[in-house]
Amino acid sequence: MKLDVISKAENQDIQKQIIKNIKELISYKNLEPGDKLPSERMLAEKFGVSRSNLREAIQKLEFYGILFSKPQSGTFIADIGTVAMDGMLEDILRLEDPDFKSLVETRILLELKTVRLAALRRTDEDLKQLKEALDAYEIKVKNGEDAVEEDLLFHLAIARASGNSTMNTFMLIITPEIITNFEKYHVCDNSQSLLGIQEHIEIYNSILEQNPTKAKERMKIHFKTLYQYCYNIDIVDAKID
Repeated sequence: MKLDVISKAENQDIQKQIIKNIKELISYKNLEPGDKLPSERMLAEKFGVSRSNLREAIQKLEFYGILFSKPQSGTFIADIGTVAMDGMLEDILRLEDPDFKSLVETRILLELKTVRLAALRRTDEDLKQLKEALDAYEIKVKNGEDAVEEDLLFHLAIARASGNSTMNTFMLIITPEIITNFEKYHVCDNSQSLLGIQEHIEIYNSILEQNPTKAKERMKIHFKTLYQYCYNIDIVDAKID
């Protein structure tokens, strides 16, 4: 039995075509805010795609606020004007996968904010989760194992401790792509990873002490080591200074 394997690029092309078809359907049917789209089954048949691909495209449009779903009722057009919706859909269709440097810049801008907020807002439960993530990272590094995922789990724990659900969501969105790229480009030696343990400890202690200024400075130092030395990426444009 032959298995059809769809590459990431092919899947993106399918998603873009589905979104384009939905855009044309909205225009052709003169659908307005609050109007219901045809069922997933009908749309999948009309567009000649699988329901899973269609569902993924709908979820993307829900994320951007174009559509919204009601349990047991269906999918509806959000309360957005026609001109604004057309513009947003065109922007979505032009979106490309971020390159590694773009992910780095986004992560830096987010985390310099989240670490300050974490120092101000952290709870005892947040500290517990941070310490668990820190310990897991330290164990992996000292055992000579890859600790990319543990490193990012520590930073995700900081995002949760910030108490800002939007920033936390953004971190969750970019994290899988960051992990993939880290595994592709990772060139740090063990001495740099051991240095990362100390940097994580200093970040944790700054949050423990509820010192936002110190926490931000420690995070800056950590990023300079991580990206400039380990990944040979110039991050000056990310305004880390």
